[in-house]
Amino acid sequence: MSTSILIIAHAPLAHALRECALHVFADCGGAVTALDVPPHEPPEETLAQARILLAGMPTDSTLVLTDVFGATPCNVAQRLVDGVRSRLVTGVNLPMLLRAVSYRAEPLDSVVSRAVVGGTQGVMQVAIAAPQNQSRRNIHDQDPYDHQQ
Repeated sequence: MSTSILIIAHAPLAHALRECALHVFADCGGAVTALDVPPHEPPEETLAQARILLAGMPTDSTLVLTDVFGATPCNVAQRLVDGVRSRLVTGVNLPMLLRAVSYRAEPLDSVVSRAVVGGTQGVMQVAIAAPQNQSRRNIHDQDPYDHQQ
């Protein structure tokens, strides 16, 4: 059993995320579909397009990913998924998508769990090291030239 992935997001994010997934997993083109939501398109039109895409998915189960909870793409997706053959996860980011693509051969529940974990673990604060092991200067130092002799 394999899971398809449908990304519904504000234009041009959905297609951009799909392209990034294809950059990493060149063989995932048939499993990942994108629907960009233009700024002034009525939700009914987006829903109609999403239904066509979902019906054409090559597998029995689909993970639908959207960008912002409560926004039009998510609202459309909520009307689209049935909770049995399709599931919805919002807050999509690239680590989430890559994790979902990596494990798309697993059952839908497992793909959903792995996607959520991948998305959360992909968000972190990174400490910035000073270049060439030099200590960082405080921008409030009085003498900016004290390192020169």
